[in-house]
Amino acid sequence: MYFFELLQTSPTYLFITLAVFGLLIGSFLNVVIHRLPVMMEREWKLDCLQELQPDKVPEEMETYNLVKPDSTCPSCGHGIRAWENIPVISYLFLRGKCSSCKTGISARYPTIEIVSALLAVTAGLHFGATVQTALVCLFGWMLLTLTMIDYDTKLLPDSLTLPLLWIGLFANSFELFTSLQDAVYGAIAGYMFLWSIFWLFKLVTGKDGMGYGDFKLLAALGAWMGWQSMPVVILLSSIVGIVVFVVLMLFKRLQRTDPIPFGPYLAAAGFIAMIWGEQLLNAYLQTMGIRL
Repeated sequence: MYFFELLQTSPTYLFITLAVFGLLIGSFLNVVIHRLPVMMEREWKLDCLQELQPDKVPEEMETYNLVKPDSTCPSCGHGIRAWENIPVISYLFLRGKCSSCKTGISARYPTIEIVSALLAVTAGLHFGATVQTALVCLFGWMLLTLTMIDYDTKLLPDSLTLPLLWIGLFANSFELFTSLQDAVYGAIAGYMFLWSIFWLFKLVTGKDGMGYGDFKLLAALGAWMGWQSMPVVILLSSIVGIVVFVVLMLFKRLQRTDPIPFGPYLAAAGFIAMIWGEQLLNAYLQTMGIRL
């Protein structure tokens, strides 16, 4: 009880707690981002073997999940010890290299940890020491995970998008962010909007313009924030996507025909809309000369 009272009365303590917890969660997110796609691929291959060549299905398979096997250096197999796995600090102490073989460690790992902490602190700044802050932290962390998996693999796993949708609906059954009715309509509107764009594009070009995971992600955002947020999310994601596409084209990091994952832009727009969506919508309406 004292701990929660301290969080409510001391903003500094709240932000420090959120930052530290965010760094720890970010370290775990690095594991999820790396291992979940591998777990999905192993499951797909096993399903194919069982269907096409059941006699070749191995009786036992090496355990591979979010816990096992223990983390190791991909270059030399050195087991990562506890002191080497402290978020950000271990990376700085090791100077971004494996303690055994001195192979460079990607700066992406501490970056994700820092972003995870920033998402948590941002939620705390906006919502304070409330249940909403805890939920928005979870919201942001799941979006960060989806962003990186989609960036790496062009996949948005159902094991993340569907729980995100159901958690949003459950939270809004208590009207924590919007009414349950608006949340349900938001989920429907989010899914149907991209579903319609997908089929319109396919009818015109004969090609798939995006994956079904994008539909489910936008549905999840609608479930958290209601149908009223959909114009802001769609507009923001489109703007960010266009800017990134143009920048990558200018620096010759992308060809015009290269596929671009849309999930990261939806995720970024979703978190921005969760925190500043009302202000952005009001600013846009004022710019257009519309008053509510």
